[in-house]
Amino acid sequence: MGIHASLLAEVRACTRCADLPLGPNPILQFHPEARILIAGQAPGRRVHQSGVPFDDASGRRLREWLGMHPEVFYDPRKVAILPMGFCYPGTGKSGDLPPRPECAAAWRARLLEGLPRLETTLVLGQYAQRYHFGAAAGSLTDLVRAWRDPWPRLVPLPHPSPRNTLWLRRHPWFEAEVLPALRAMLAEVLAR
Repeated sequence: MGIHASLLAEVRACTRCADLPLGPNPILQFHPEARILIAGQAPGRRVHQSGVPFDDASGRRLREWLGMHPEVFYDPRKVAILPMGFCYPGTGKSGDLPPRPECAAAWRARLLEGLPRLETTLVLGQYAQRYHFGAAAGSLTDLVRAWRDPWPRLVPLPHPSPRNTLWLRRHPWFEAEVLPALRAMLAEVLAR
């Protein structure tokens, strides 16, 4: 078993969050050859049940945004998927709870070190953006509006959740400007 396979097995066997409502079920996609990283929040209930990252409405929207067919998106040699929390955190008053912080503290640095060919990180949602851009990153809109600044290394995106439809309507420049440039850049990365 290679180093990456043993690390992946170690993460998948993690029980740090044994008190979660549905129990631990770490969901991630990882291979050291991946050139693209999707850094998200945490899996939802449906993803927890299927065991497949972004196997929900958010995933359909994200694949559409990226212009990626499922066979490319789910190829761990091309795309790594490392949410800030690997297990479903449960539901709160306004949707899913935030990712549990002990997950990123325990695994994120080791997994990121295991991605030597990484070229681009797509950073979805506030928890991932806080981790990758720092606490002073500003609002989601400010980060996404300045998408060219860290481009192409870090690409801030709103979370593709259907709950963000209003944000997308209020910011038509995202679909008109950001997504075509993002698709072209990702096609170049994947072609290398």
